Amino acid sequence: MTAPPLPHKTDTPIAQTCDNYLNHTKGFKSWAFTVDHKRIGIMYGFAISTFLLIGGLFALALRTMLALPIANIANHSNYTADELNSWMDIYNHMFTLHGAVMVFMFIIPGIPAMLGNFVLPLMLGAKDVAFPKINLLSFHIFVIGATLLTWVLIKGVLVAIFPDLASYIGHGGLETGWTFYTPYSMDSNSAVVEATLGAFILGFSSILTGLNFIASIHILRPKGMTWFKMPLLLWALYGTAIIQILATPVLAITLLLLIAERAFGIGIFNPDLGGDPVLYQHFFWFYSHPAVYIMVIPAMGVISELVTAHSRKHIFGYKFIAYSSIAIALLGFFVWGHHMFTSGQSPLANAVFSLLTFSVSIPSAIKVFNWLSTMYRGEIHLRVPMLYVLSFLLLFAIGGLTGLFLGALAVDIHLHDTYFVVAHFHYVMMGSALIAFLGGMYHWWPKMTGKMYSEKWGAIACIMVFVGFNMTFFIQFIAGSQSMPRRYASYLPIYEIYHYVSTIGAFVLASGMFLILANWIHSLIKGKPAPANPWGANTLEWQCASPPPWDNFAVTPEVDDPYDMTQWQYDETIKGYVKNDE
Repeated sequence: MTAPPLPHKTDTPIAQTCDNYLNHTKGFKSWAFTVDHKRIGIMYGFAISTFLLIGGLFALALRTMLALPIANIANHSNYTADELNSWMDIYNHMFTLHGAVMVFMFIIPGIPAMLGNFVLPLMLGAKDVAFPKINLLSFHIFVIGATLLTWVLIKGVLVAIFPDLASYIGHGGLETGWTFYTPYSMDSNSAVVEATLGAFILGFSSILTGLNFIASIHILRPKGMTWFKMPLLLWALYGTAIIQILATPVLAITLLLLIAERAFGIGIFNPDLGGDPVLYQHFFWFYSHPAVYIMVIPAMGVISELVTAHSRKHIFGYKFIAYSSIAIALLGFFVWGHHMFTSGQSPLANAVFSLLTFSVSIPSAIKVFNWLSTMYRGEIHLRVPMLYVLSFLLLFAIGGLTGLFLGALAVDIHLHDTYFVVAHFHYVMMGSALIAFLGGMYHWWPKMTGKMYSEKWGAIACIMVFVGFNMTFFIQFIAGSQSMPRRYASYLPIYEIYHYVSTIGAFVLASGMFLILANWIHSLIKGKPAPANPWGANTLEWQCASPPPWDNFAVTPEVDDPYDMTQWQYDETIKGYVKNDE
């Protein structure tokens, strides 16, 4: 057997081309101003990975602070009021910046901006997205918005070290919580305007990316790729783009109103000026609950691709998974009120939002059922991407089922603003979006870099991440059910054991993440060359070289059922898959 024929000449059976997107041109400008979707995806990857590191370090700092004796309310008599206020002020800044960085600069842009940008045109058999220059513009806008939020962080550090600087550059840091809730965001001395302006600018990047994805899927599908011959990741990105376009402007306008009220004293949300703070909550959650699905739907699309490729079996219930992505996107717009059960809204509104909250779980459950059915009697290969699929299924199930507790009115009254909500939030956000992101990175890593990684160390890191994550957050369900409030820098002695265990878990999780980074760096330096199709998948991105040529495909590849893998057989000589007839 020989490797599948490629549109570019190759010198090795590994199917790598000399002229690929990584080395086609060189220099800073060739990357910073490129319109190549692959390079833009890689640059997004570097940016969001940096913010994952920053947000993760803030999380470790938070957990360490909560494990120290000063955080225990029983020991407060040992400290002066100024010392305690300083400690709590630092804590407020830490958890706010942790949330803002992780939500706005990692989880929301993560899979769409990085994996979506890289993979979507390849899956369409296209040379690029529909609007390459707008794609580059969206990345530059992301950099501008992220720079503003980073400046808030840096300014906070500078003012903490040199207090006299506050008279020149203003107060730094951010202590309002990542939701910027009014009226506190009106009165805070921290850098609220810079932070909200940064989030406002980041929204434009999200909107432009969504527009590009919808246009690309509509106009760049090759002949023969009907809607129901598209890979399921494309369906997921399409559903995500709908949310990005429709919901993000609401957040942008809300943050702009917040800036105007703070700068000019206009009464919109501040009750002292005749405003209504609950109105801010309605606006914010009208965006932010759909934003949950901006994070989760792409993760579901990634899992759909991984579960079929590594189970060597056709996806079960293709149309149900495809339609459920759109259903989640649409239903997600009607459930924002379940964040406000305790805000004083009417009992009827609470009942309606509770019912809608339960309904949105149905399309998610359909996906889980179909993934499990795909695995049933499949030829499962427990490679690293498949380990992340299994982790995702368990963590997402826990996150989803605990969401039903919070959707029930009688239960939510007691669990609202406790660590139960923190645990649920992280199981859905990090346990789903981050785990799927890592699984997707391992799955497409050979295609992106042309290098293979260590399966052994990848598996060890996955286990560490899974164990550390559950140690960190599962015990928080117990603490929350015992009424431990969230966002508190101090707590009663009965909660001490929960925080100790959670902190140990956080460091195990962080160790696993650093091991993943080490594995990827080692792969780039000493990894074996990757074949064009190491997994035997049938979507179009696996039918070009690894890494892809700068123009992707010289000739548009033939479209087939994206999940019919029977035509691919493993070839030991190249450590990859080739088609039966070649």
